[in-house]
Amino acid sequence: MVGVISVEDHLAKVTALLSRPPGVELPLADCAGKVLVADVHAGVSLPPFDNSAMDGFAVRSVDVVGASSDEPVELPVVADIPAGRTDVPALLPGTAHRIMTGAAMPSGADSVVPVERTEGSGWPGSDPGTEPVVRVLAGADPGAHVRRTGEDVASGSLALAGGTLLGAAHLGLAAAVGLDRLTVHAAPRVLVVSTGSELVLPPEPLRHGQIYESNSVMLTAALRGLGCEVETVRSVADDVETFRGAIEPRLATTDLVVTSGGVSAGAYEVVKDALTGVGVEFAKVGMQPGGPQGCGRWNGVPVVTLPGNPVAVLVSFEVFLRPALRAVLGHEQVQRTKVAARLTETLTSPSGKRQYRRGYYTPPGNAESGPAAQVTGVVGPRGGPGSHLLAAFTQANCLIVLPEDVTEAAAGTEAEVLLLG
Repeated sequence: MVGVISVEDHLAKVTALLSRPPGVELPLADCAGKVLVADVHAGVSLPPFDNSAMDGFAVRSVDVVGASSDEPVELPVVADIPAGRTDVPALLPGTAHRIMTGAAMPSGADSVVPVERTEGSGWPGSDPGTEPVVRVLAGADPGAHVRRTGEDVASGSLALAGGTLLGAAHLGLAAAVGLDRLTVHAAPRVLVVSTGSELVLPPEPLRHGQIYESNSVMLTAALRGLGCEVETVRSVADDVETFRGAIEPRLATTDLVVTSGGVSAGAYEVVKDALTGVGVEFAKVGMQPGGPQGCGRWNGVPVVTLPGNPVAVLVSFEVFLRPALRAVLGHEQVQRTKVAARLTETLTSPSGKRQYRRGYYTPPGNAESGPAAQVTGVVGPRGGPGSHLLAAFTQANCLIVLPEDVTEAAAGTEAEVLLLG
């Protein structure tokens, strides 16, 4: 194990381990939450043709000038145009076509009168004995209720920019311009390994000295939240051969191994014992919680080793793994949003260590935060600094960061906050 290193140095090591894999082409339904590799241009215009924005009647605006409920303009209805009709007849002067929302505008028509502003005495084909006529009760300006070709997206123009995080609207647009697949940044395949002979899987009853395993559950959820594919190996005993036997067969199909536990300075540190000298280096990082860390390559596969206490696991994920993986996944912003906030309580921190405290941040302008927080907002701790206090993390929406040279941060002073939402 090397000496104490900085948070930035260890983050750089973890980031350098991970390389961005080639893009993968996926069906649109599988692209949600992934990042687009390259720009996508529209193959068709949106709308692809002039169409009606309303159910009503396609007319020439000059034919309904001055129409009102007192003096309606009566026009024969020559054709019926539902959405999807492809053989749309042209509109002759002095006539109207009944038209549905989304249906193609007939040539010769320049506006649509909504059905609510009309009265009718029959429609084409509805009654052979009745001549279809519409009485228009209001005029229509040229272009009224008409969606023009390409007014949303023009054919050949940029539809989606590379680097876009794809959500429902983006995928809907891709489908609307005629695509059924997109090339996105591939999801890394991550193997999560929790170690410790004391770990038991629910619902097995606990014996004295045992605890339920939770780290793999937390890491799996966090990694899948980023879009990673995750396999777990839970509760590996503190035995080097058992550890290697559980992991080595899976390395060929894994892009990254993340372990928890077994990296401190005591006895029975199975991860450190198994991986020292085979490409993984261990160090003490100047932070609290999460000091014991390690990273490197095992048989060519990147490995990141985290401490075993649950809060240290989550803090380590936030500080090291999350930004490194977001970079691999193509995100432009890899770090959590940082804000300044006034402390509601005085906090202490050990000299030489960057402390990450669970906190609850109230943004500026919130009436409950008081007048002093109208500009910066306020933040208060949730739970103590102990790395075993997991319940407090469930009440937090941020991490309060106290720098290495700060041993006391007084109430009312500003602190850096990492927003977790």
